[in-house]
Amino acid sequence: MASTSKLIRGYEVVIGLETHAQLSTRSKIFSGSSTQFGAAPNTQASPVDLALPGTLPVMNKGAVERAIRLGLAVGAKVAPLSIFARKNYFYPDLPKGYQISQYETPVVQGGAVEFFVDGSNGEKVKHKVNLTRAHLEEDAGKSLHEDYAGQTGIDLNRAGTPLLEIVTEPDMRSGVEAVEYAKALHALVMWLDICDGNMQEGSFRCDANVSVRKPGADFGTRREIKNLNSFKFMQQAIDYEIQWQIDLIEDGGEVKQATVLFNPDSGETRAMRTKEDAADYRYFPDPDLPPLVIAPEWIERVRSEMPELPRVMAERFQKDYGLPAYDAAMVTQSKAFGAYFDEAAKASGQPKLVANWIMGEISRRLNAEDLELEASRVNAATLAQLIARIADGTISNNGAKQVFESLWAEGGNSVDALIESKGLKQMSDTGELDRILDEVLAANAKSVEEYRAGKDKAFNALIGQAMKATKGKANPAAVNELLKKKLS
Repeated sequence: MASTSKLIRGYEVVIGLETHAQLSTRSKIFSGSSTQFGAAPNTQASPVDLALPGTLPVMNKGAVERAIRLGLAVGAKVAPLSIFARKNYFYPDLPKGYQISQYETPVVQGGAVEFFVDGSNGEKVKHKVNLTRAHLEEDAGKSLHEDYAGQTGIDLNRAGTPLLEIVTEPDMRSGVEAVEYAKALHALVMWLDICDGNMQEGSFRCDANVSVRKPGADFGTRREIKNLNSFKFMQQAIDYEIQWQIDLIEDGGEVKQATVLFNPDSGETRAMRTKEDAADYRYFPDPDLPPLVIAPEWIERVRSEMPELPRVMAERFQKDYGLPAYDAAMVTQSKAFGAYFDEAAKASGQPKLVANWIMGEISRRLNAEDLELEASRVNAATLAQLIARIADGTISNNGAKQVFESLWAEGGNSVDALIESKGLKQMSDTGELDRILDEVLAANAKSVEEYRAGKDKAFNALIGQAMKATKGKANPAAVNELLKKKLS
């Protein structure tokens, strides 16, 4: 699983990601306040969230179980004992003056995420990014800068929202690898039902640590791009930052460690503040929270309730259906895709064709209309019918695409009726086809002579004439076979 990256202007890129996944609990990590999105400002902030004197945090068991679920899914160690710490910094939307997080002893340690990237020759290459840790923490509030007559408002509804911060090793060597990793992690947390993955609402956001170096040199100084909440912006931000750092170094400058923001309108990153080190936060164990103890029995109970993991389902599809590894990974990008493929493959008996159509026409249509698979206008059973008609020679691939377009535009599930009404049924009368081929050979004597003289292109010309004579309704495979017999 080697890196697929190339040097950029003679420099190697080094990227690590920190991802904040908002856990799908109904209440906050240390209080009973709701985590529902969209409420009026400061209507979901309890005395605990506001850090009023005398309040004490109480751990949300559901948040811990979601962390265990991720640890099991990525093959990590779930720590039997982990510690909560206070991360001290002062900002208007942080009512305590510190954030409760985990530092030296996180709940999830190690693990890895696998995904595919495009190789140098266009092939799909499996890649793995190792995880350093995943730790539980609370979110801060939000500063609101609009519609306040030049002032800043503070909304503490998000304060105390449960987060799982997932930190990678600096294993990525290009913006493409970073984006594909983020997509794979995004799909995984949604598959596990630990995060809704809504990037627009801030449920899944990434920070990218980017540095460059000459091959073989020590790691360069990194700059952290904060709060990337779309894959498109992540790609743009990382690509810009790489070029910016290289330009600076080539001009004789020195990269300074900093936290930067990405401006989607200008496509540029800009420094927000000098990057802090861990010592600046004065971490120390939170005296109000005892160590988090996770017994082996608890881990095994969570394991027994886990869904079939995407990699396990992909391996099953490879074994049961003979799918290539890349195809199996693509049709298990979500539970919905896995179930859709499984149903269509069983019904049609053509798993490879089903995978091709899911990765092709189905995905193309969903992406074009920004739809989830659940909103597909062609269900698995209907796709299976269509593919079965391709497999038995009733319809050509081109004809099948016409039927698919009608199904998508007009709905319905009668594939056979559409084939008949559109006149797309391939010619199956061998006697009629035999007669037409005789006429084609008689009318194209020169091509026949050229083929018999060893010119293979002449055979393709004859095939073309035959398809033209049948108005494209003849089965190409049948034409090919019968024409070879006649010419020999």
